[in-house]
Amino acid sequence: MADQFANSADQVAAPATRAVAVVPSDTVPLPDIPKGLYVGTGGTITLRGVNGGADTVWKNVASGSILPLRAQFVRATGTSAADMLALY
Repeated sequence: MADQFANSADQVAAPATRAVAVVPSDTVPLPDIPKGLYVGTGGTITLRGVNGGADTVWKNVASGSILPLRAQFVRATGTSAADMLALY
């Protein structure tokens, strides 16, 4: 199958080209900074964005949501959502 966009530069606003399972951790950051997060099973997510600062709590995130946030950490403590994918 031909890919019309194979020679296009990747950008943060461009669609993701791969997805990797997220394992929430209180101490280990995500291996790479994603473009966003897909939430398979909804709930609460505690995370920290790429530029540091304080953790933020996202409540009532619906199943099937895509969070357009470049997260550095997805914390285990305070996170009840599951089946998350980091979008790259």
